[in-house]
Formats: sequence, C-alpha cells, structure tokens
Amino acid sequence: MRWRVKAVAIAAVTAVVTVASCAQTITGTAQRANPAVPDPERSYGYVDNRCGLLEDSSIQEMLGAQSVVRPYSGAVCQYVLERDSSADAGSATMIDVVYSWFESGNLDREKALAQQRGAKVTDKVIERHEAFLARRDTNGAGCSATTAAGPGVLSWWVQTRGRADADPCKDAEKLLAATLSSDL
Repeated sequence: MRWRVKAVAIAAVTAVVTVASCAQTITGTAQRANPAVPDPERSYGYVDNRCGLLEDSSIQEMLGAQSVVRPYSGAVCQYVLERDSSADAGSATMIDVVYSWFESGNLDREKALAQQRGAKVTDKVIERHEAFLARRDTNGAGCSATTAAGPGVLSWWVQTRGRADADPCKDAEKLLAATLSSDL
C-alpha cells in the first residue's frame, strides 16, 4: 500500500512540475524563420538551350500561349508569346516575357530598384524562397517575380502588351515557381 501512495505522490509532483513549466507566457511576435537561400551553389543560367531550367514548350504551356518565339538567349532570355484573348474573340494578346539570372546580386537591392521605379511591391514566399512581386503598368500590365537563388538573383518579367486589365503577376509567379522546383 505504501508503494501505491509513493507512486501517486511521484505522479502528482511530476504533473504539477510539467504543468507549471509549460504554463509560461512568452512575449513578442511570431516571425517566420529566415533561412539561408536553399541550394546556394545551384546555377540557374542558360544551359542546354533552356532559360531558367525551363524548355520553351513548358513556358508556352504554362502561360496558355498558342506560339512562342525566343529572339534572344543568354544571361537574359527574351520571349514573345501569343495567346487568344478571352475578351475579344478572334484577337490575340501579345505577351513579352524576360528571364534573368545574375550570379552576383542582392534581393534587397532588386526590391529597392523596383520601388524606385514606381512598382507596387508585394513580399511573397515562393517554393521556400523569400521573393517579391513588382507590378508596374506602363505599356500594358507588367509584373516581375524575383528571388535570391543560388549565389545570385533570378527574375521573371511578364508584360501583356496594351492590356492593363491582365494579371501578369500570377504568370510571373508561376514561371518563378517552376524554375525553383526544376531538376537539373
């Protein structure tokens, strides 16, 4: 009988200590962990006739375009796509897309430049990477999705010619997510 009383007493003391130690209030605001860039050694440059690790046909499919032309490739890749406009039957919408990856770059610098140029900047997390969208409608709707990746900075810019009612940010974000999740 004594061993039962002793066991109950030990259990009670353990419960009280556990509850007391877990009942603390911590002040402050929860913040997302800000880890280093995933895959800091990974290259996102122009390789095997692919920009941003994506095939031209993949870009065409992701953006729902009927055709794609890549007039320039290198550190910066330029695309011109054409897709049917849902608003005007029979008319086509031209989309300009630019991919860039610079081995040395800084996300804060890129964000500051976008803000200086009058873009509306929105912070995002895309494929575990701190990123931002920068919308700037000058000649149609335009938006870039930019993140630090590998040792540098990469960005997709999407601009719909002559249409301010389009949402190029979702297309830019989609291309950035596909690049960051691509396998070499």
